[in-house]
Amino acid sequence: MLHSRRFSIAGARLVAAAAIALASAGHAMAETKWDMPTPYGDSNFHTQNIAQFAEDVAAKTGGSLSITIHSAGSLFKHPEIKNSVRKGLAPIGELLISRLSNEDPVFGVDSVPFMANSYDAAWKLYQASKPVLEEKLAEQGLQLLYTVPWPPQGIYAQKEVTSVDDLKGLKFRAYNAATERLAQLAGAVPTQVEVPDIPTAFSTGRVEAMITSPSTGANSKAWDFLSHYHDTQAWLPKNMVIVNQRAFDGLSDAEKSAVLEAAAAAETRGWEASKAETASKTKVLADNGIAVVSPSPALMGSLEQIGATMVTEWQEQAGAEGAAIVEAFSN
Repeated sequence: MLHSRRFSIAGARLVAAAAIALASAGHAMAETKWDMPTPYGDSNFHTQNIAQFAEDVAAKTGGSLSITIHSAGSLFKHPEIKNSVRKGLAPIGELLISRLSNEDPVFGVDSVPFMANSYDAAWKLYQASKPVLEEKLAEQGLQLLYTVPWPPQGIYAQKEVTSVDDLKGLKFRAYNAATERLAQLAGAVPTQVEVPDIPTAFSTGRVEAMITSPSTGANSKAWDFLSHYHDTQAWLPKNMVIVNQRAFDGLSDAEKSAVLEAAAAAETRGWEASKAETASKTKVLADNGIAVVSPSPALMGSLEQIGATMVTEWQEQAGAEGAAIVEAFSN
């Protein structure tokens, strides 16, 4: 009986130890860690907004879901981020929506020049296009969490551009299909350059002009390599944060709700931050010696003609889905 009693005590201890181990394993399994690649540096307002989003997710989930941000293309370069999320190499990521316009013109709707050239118009266009964007992403196993616009786009150059003729022959930075087409229609030479490479590209003569936001200009310290910013307010392109659908579906219901709540807050906060960014970064450009000029009537007239051509081209490319977006946007 003594042997039996010892065996029972030992067995009980083993069972208890196993239970503790299983509980610890379950606790560890419940802690989910996501790596999040982003294209821009830590000082960029998009990245700062994402940092707050990650903090909100951690707080709302009690730490059961944590997001580690890999900024400035340090984990995956900008062109690789969408596919890295699609393949599950990273569960979540941020990218410029219009980068995907080569695979489907719908993704380029917010970068059609002069189609929506104010924050109110950009929000209306987003609501008109959002269902189609979500459907396109879902087909690739991706879920849209939120979007945030860049400030309105303006033309940077090493001289004042008074007419579209001044752009002819210039090496013009392109970062998506729309900017490439704009350069072509203006008679410039489109050259693909990512944000981190802008200063070097200008300094080495690889590019001579670009159209981008006050944010990118200020963050790139544009005053070191060019002299003029033309406030054309051509369009407001958006970044989006997407998540791998299987990764999202693997979360608990409470974690899913936390992510969606944090995303909704990030979207609202991000749009307001973009407006503040427009004013503050335009001032930074001026304070550092960039000549901030209103575009001449001749330049704007030519650019608006280019924009009208691009709107027509986009609608033709986007087909029935494009027509539905334009109709919803116009109503």
